[in-house]
Amino acid sequence: MDTKASVGRKIRSLRESKNIEIDILAERSQLTIDQLNSIEEGEPLPGLAPLIKIARALGVRLGTFLDDSQSIGPVVCKKAKCGDSVRFSNYSLSKSSNMIYHPLSEGKENRHMESFIIDILPDTDQSYIFSSHEGEEFIYVLEGKIEVNYGKKVYVLTEGDSIHYDSIVNHHVHGFNHQKARILAVVYAPI
Repeated sequence: MDTKASVGRKIRSLRESKNIEIDILAERSQLTIDQLNSIEEGEPLPGLAPLIKIARALGVRLGTFLDDSQSIGPVVCKKAKCGDSVRFSNYSLSKSSNMIYHPLSEGKENRHMESFIIDILPDTDQSYIFSSHEGEEFIYVLEGKIEVNYGKKVYVLTEGDSIHYDSIVNHHVHGFNHQKARILAVVYAPI
């Protein structure tokens, strides 16, 4: 499944079903028309922040773009049978898709949190753009070492470390020294 194209198609379909022109969605989401066109056309997804902004502007939860099914009650994600992964460029200027998100909450109806196992791939691109969005994020390092730029501070976390922060503050998460790592991330984004 081409998740980038699928996410873009879902956004375009929702936007059109709500009779929202792309320029209006750009204004509401505080993104540019070019950014929205890029996402709708299936180009590399920059990260969660723009998707969260688009979801808020459309009045839907973030998971609407990432899964299709809804389930009342708990959702169990077995190791070998979790949903399709989603690749993001993590705001690197080269737009290389160096982060693989494995959703853990697919199908949970009316959820307010999104949980992921994220594989951070080695990346030589040392330039990136900070992101911000309403809500909170919790990250727990499963393997490797990560660097979290948060406002003007930098935190280096290793296996077993965690961080919980307000995501309205400019932030960026990547592998320390651009090496691979694996994290558990939980994102809360109010609708």
